[in-house]
Amino acid sequence: MIRSRLSLAALAASLLAACATPPAPPAQTTAPATAPQPVVTPNANLVVQGIPPVPQSLADAVGRYNDFRGHAFSDWHPTQREMLVSHRKAGANTAQIFRVTAPLTEGEQLTDGADPVARATYEPRTGQYIVFERASGGNEVAQIYRLPLNQPGAQPVLLTSPDERHAINTWLRKSGQLVYSSVPIDRTAQGGTRTKITTTLWLMDPARPEGRRKLAELEGGGWAASRPSPDERRILLTRYLSANESQIWMLELDSGAARRVLPAMDSQEAKATYSPAGWTPDGRTLWITSDRAGEFRELMKLDMASGRIDRVSSHIPWDVSGVTLTEDGSRLAAQFNIDGRDELRFFDTATGKEVAAAAVLPNGTVGTAAYHRARSELAFSISNAQGPGQIYSMGTDGKVQQWTRAYSPPGIDTSTFTEQKIVRWKSFDGTTISGLLTPPPAKFTGKRPVLIAIHGGPESQAQMGFLGRSAYYVQELGMALIQPNVRGSSGYGKSFLAMDNGFKREDSVKDIGALLDWIATQPDLDASRVLVTGGSYGGYMTLAVSTLYPERIAGAIDVVGISHFVTFLNNTESYRRDLRRVEYGDERDPAMRAHLEKISPLTKAALIKKPLFVIQGKNDPRVPYTEAEQIVAKVREGGTPVWYLRADNEGHGFQKKENQDFQFYATVLFMQQTVLK
Repeated sequence: MIRSRLSLAALAASLLAACATPPAPPAQTTAPATAPQPVVTPNANLVVQGIPPVPQSLADAVGRYNDFRGHAFSDWHPTQREMLVSHRKAGANTAQIFRVTAPLTEGEQLTDGADPVARATYEPRTGQYIVFERASGGNEVAQIYRLPLNQPGAQPVLLTSPDERHAINTWLRKSGQLVYSSVPIDRTAQGGTRTKITTTLWLMDPARPEGRRKLAELEGGGWAASRPSPDERRILLTRYLSANESQIWMLELDSGAARRVLPAMDSQEAKATYSPAGWTPDGRTLWITSDRAGEFRELMKLDMASGRIDRVSSHIPWDVSGVTLTEDGSRLAAQFNIDGRDELRFFDTATGKEVAAAAVLPNGTVGTAAYHRARSELAFSISNAQGPGQIYSMGTDGKVQQWTRAYSPPGIDTSTFTEQKIVRWKSFDGTTISGLLTPPPAKFTGKRPVLIAIHGGPESQAQMGFLGRSAYYVQELGMALIQPNVRGSSGYGKSFLAMDNGFKREDSVKDIGALLDWIATQPDLDASRVLVTGGSYGGYMTLAVSTLYPERIAGAIDVVGISHFVTFLNNTESYRRDLRRVEYGDERDPAMRAHLEKISPLTKAALIKKPLFVIQGKNDPRVPYTEAEQIVAKVREGGTPVWYLRADNEGHGFQKKENQDFQFYATVLFMQQTVLK
């Protein structure tokens, strides 16, 4: 573990400096002394260093933007027309699972607790209980629980061992048995780390968990099971090796024997991604997605007997991001990530031809989409600039119904929120880079300050949708928000996805340098008032921009970011380490280690001259909190102002509303002191 070099004395001094009230002026006979202004008290789980007191007046001014509440689809009931959704109710601190029994009816809350629940599924035969995942304090060591339905006062039953992290994979619907995966964690290893990682697949009846059976133990941490064959004698496995390489395997449930399906064992083709999407009812054909034929992941059909692969969506030059089929195999809906906006497309499964949608769908970016097994009704969620996720369904008659309604606080008219638009610029090597620009309303005149918000991943993408709290920066502070998709982002082809790997890491940072050049050419943007922020890998990018372009930004906000690649790779949870080495480089190689040392922001921390705000969860298994504390200490050594906010009950980003609220208040205060003065 890397320990912070911030001494107790320095820590105490910074806290005193943050909390002290300036001495009162001498008493005046002409006017009474001004009363102290009330401030926001951080909750007991927050460690606050170097952050000035947050005025209560600021919290009151921004508070309306703290309570947007949408819904995310989880699962259809196997026989009835009802669904599970994830939602944070009024006054709650976390999202939980609700049962919605009819369109636009009040959901019945099923789970509760200090930690959020986002993933849940019905027992697949009669829906007599649900199974859900929940982790503690953001540690991502998810456990699986069973919760009986229609039994007042029933409590969740823990089904798994807390010494491993678990994930719901798939159901055998005929027998009602659950396939789940388990991966060991470092805290149970001798010496606190593991040199070998395995994934174990289990078969369990959640009503009788003591009878669980081990299906297979597989080398590595990138395995997941899905898609049982129609006869439920086999299940498909996906082996994730990197963003540019994955495989499909087949596991025999009786024997536990596994064999690779794609790419074929004797294949000499280049690395590609493969993912199973569904079977035809006769089990002879497997729907898959793959980028084996070009730059983008396409919808394809695999003939299981001959091995022939037919391309289905080659006419759509964008990635397939999701697939769902009706139980009888007659209809298929696929999501395509079209320039940062997920859209639904429909296909005739007999011919493989795209067909027109049966109805005009609501405008926005599609989230999860899934057909009801008994009714062939399609559920899907939509978000857009005017609101968070709302769930709809489309029946076989083409009728679209809204199931949930998003909540916006009183006094906010989200219909006036600014639409995002795509902007493009040339980088240092001529590569075209794109991003989403959300300009402020027309009431803000003159050159506007800019917030550059960089996504994590790095194999991720800034997509169109609701901005949530971030809408305040645009709508109320008049800032222009730019969300760049630098090289290494997904959605633009597999070559673009690999353009930042290994020794090419800082090329993506130079894409932000080119964006700063572009901002300087825009008549309505103020290149002298630019803030950069990002989370996780975006946090690394934020710190790297602060070292490469310190004079071109006014400040930086790093959220759970990597500050040194070698210490990150040494301290991240072992089940992630090899997967991250493919992306960032293997620190065990001397040349790569030297390169990672050279480009890491901690090595160049002396170059960070503009104010820095660092935000971190203490229980983060991905980017350990030591990454934050070592950069905080190092930058402070150079005399640069650093604000530090740590939540001791959070992990890789804040999920509890009370912590998110304080982070938001402090972020606005930071903006006021850097680019809004």
